[in-house]
Amino acid sequence: MKVSTRGDYASRALLSLALHAGQTIPTSVRDIAERTGLPQPYLEQILLALKGAGLVRSKRGVGGGYVLARSPADITLGQIVSAVDGPIQAGDFGEPHQNGACDHEGQCVLLAVWADVGQHMRHHLDSFSLSDMVSRAQGATTAPPAALLT
Repeated sequence: MKVSTRGDYASRALLSLALHAGQTIPTSVRDIAERTGLPQPYLEQILLALKGAGLVRSKRGVGGGYVLARSPADITLGQIVSAVDGPIQAGDFGEPHQNGACDHEGQCVLLAVWADVGQHMRHHLDSFSLSDMVSRAQGATTAPPAALLT
């Protein structure tokens, strides 16, 4: 799986909001862009998608901006990536055929494997919450060794 630029930017933007979740006022797109080094026009589009997915709320006007719609513990990396990129899957191969109705040799076996890989990717990304990322960013915890991720 390759996380898209949109998925990376969305994750970085929400991590920034989570790192500053104690603020009582919404964070402007400009401030998020400055803190994360992300391009503001592209970030605005991403935040609109995240709002549509119910991950952030916005306030218009003076003092407006964005806040997380839920606790950082209740937002996963899988939800963030799905909000901006659509369903997380290993590829666009379709669903496995049922009852042995394969059109081509080996197709059913591989379709089932690709579906399983997509399920593992979704599960893995959903195992990381924004609060986990905040802890890591603040040095409270470190990333597990790669061997533990398998």
